[in-house]
Amino acid sequence: MSELVFVRHGQASFGKESYDKLSGLGVEQVRILAKHWHDVKEQFDHIYSGTLLRQRETAKELLSLVKGSPSEPYLQNSFNEYNGDSLLKIFLRDHINDDQDIPPVEWPIKDARIFQKLFEMATAKWIRNELTPSGEDADYETWQSFKERVYTAINEIMLKHSSGSRILISTSGGVIAMALQRVLNFSDERVISTNWMVHNSSVTRVRYGNDKISLMQFNSLPHLASIDMKHLVTYR
Repeated sequence: MSELVFVRHGQASFGKESYDKLSGLGVEQVRILAKHWHDVKEQFDHIYSGTLLRQRETAKELLSLVKGSPSEPYLQNSFNEYNGDSLLKIFLRDHINDDQDIPPVEWPIKDARIFQKLFEMATAKWIRNELTPSGEDADYETWQSFKERVYTAINEIMLKHSSGSRILISTSGGVIAMALQRVLNFSDERVISTNWMVHNSSVTRVRYGNDKISLMQFNSLPHLASIDMKHLVTYR
């Protein structure tokens, strides 16, 4: 049996001008994971990463765990997160007046609770195909397109790497949740609710082979399990 090991990137820079960069805490999370894996002699045959900066920065910290000590991961944009900014901007433009409880917001949204509320509302419409992009929304991706690219990437890697291969993938929460749907066949709504659960630097393992695929571990934080590491556990 072979194994896909998904790592969600470390904490990114929420509320900053560019979210797509690991925070200092995010770098620390991933370095602690790398040290933990070195200590328990975990090793991988290949490493893949999305092309987003936070995903590549995470992969860089894990390269020493890969056989042959590669200088960089295989980059594959199919493992990029969906564009949450695009969804939110369309939602705020077209649907903000649907709910009178929503306070006025400025971009970028810096209040985590307001951001989460709006994001949940936007993604609910997204998976029902109720967001309508305009000509200004060239970076918008439909839910079905997101699903198809993640499924295709996972299927291609499983076909390419077999016979006991262990593949490390540096990616994001939405991709990991979609990978779980590929394995467990749950609903689109569950993909989104699962997305909210994925911790920064968490580990999810999928085993495959002999025409079977199984979830072995989800959202694990073995490197942050001690009580004195509690302050390092984050979702965003």
